Amino acid sequence: MLAFGNDYSEGAHEKVLGRLLETNMEQLPGYGTDDYCKSAKEKIKKACGCPEADVYFLVGGTQTNQIVISTMLKSYEGVIAADTGHVNGHEAGAIEWSGHKVLTLPQKEGKIAAPVLSDYLSTFYEDENHEHMVFPGMVYISHPTEYGTLYTKDELSELSAVCSQYGIPLYMDGARLGYGLTSEGTDVTLKDVAEYCDVFYIGGTKVGALCGEAVVFPKGNMPPHFVTMVKQRGALLAKGRLLGIQFDALFTDDLYFEISRNAIATADRLKQILKDKGYEFYIDSPTNQIFVVLDNEQMEKMKKEVVFGFWEKKDESHTVVRFATSWATRMEDVEKLAALL
Repeated sequence: MLAFGNDYSEGAHEKVLGRLLETNMEQLPGYGTDDYCKSAKEKIKKACGCPEADVYFLVGGTQTNQIVISTMLKSYEGVIAADTGHVNGHEAGAIEWSGHKVLTLPQKEGKIAAPVLSDYLSTFYEDENHEHMVFPGMVYISHPTEYGTLYTKDELSELSAVCSQYGIPLYMDGARLGYGLTSEGTDVTLKDVAEYCDVFYIGGTKVGALCGEAVVFPKGNMPPHFVTMVKQRGALLAKGRLLGIQFDALFTDDLYFEISRNAIATADRLKQILKDKGYEFYIDSPTNQIFVVLDNEQMEKMKKEVVFGFWEKKDESHTVVRFATSWATRMEDVEKLAALL
């Protein structure tokens, strides 16, 4: 089977595994207080251009979203997200389970527009009954979005300005951040993300690590007693070294960005193949997620030899599916898919 179902099927990059093996028998202090975690944090802060930042390592994306959102919001606040946002659609109600409502906004190609956000916030505060309502306490975006699309630098700046006006943080889900930052044509850098966002995370699970996400509070604005609240939520690893060693490897010699480029290169080749063969694209994604419309008969036939993801039903006879490449996708497998198609 040719695997294009997601970007986390493989284990980890060999340099990450090598460092885990090399350091395996070292006796290190726990809970992320070891020197590898400290080294990884310094490398990330340097890459972000934020020496004053706080960095904390967590295991997975849903866990990270729930912890960041629930620790930064007051009990009566909710988080604004696109109606297609991951926290709204694919996290099993994890945010609501923590006692915070997801407040959805309409999106365009997976993105929230600053004027739409501004209108929502102004309308909320103009409502004389807003004290009886869930307060908007944070804005959640992802980069790339659920549709593989990217915010521009101007769009991030505009969203940041609206958030600043209303005194709420802008939070970026960066599960696939490496793929967004290395996409051809993007004008957003990691330093831009750190400038415009109040908190974000750098995804490792989907970009070369066995597991792990690096949460960055770029302005030294980590909530008080954050570690205590992480433990309260069952997310504090005794063997914090597991995450620190991986990110230390990923942020040595630009490995994180180097391997991210492979996902973009293989995705670009696959998109050209699909285009040449006349396939219909559901959306024009510049990153590693490719959304294609298949007729149902064609889809069932393809399932026998290719792993891909169901996305949504388009109509009675057509389905939107997703092909995803990753840091580990081999160009030879893309060419095998081309021959199969």
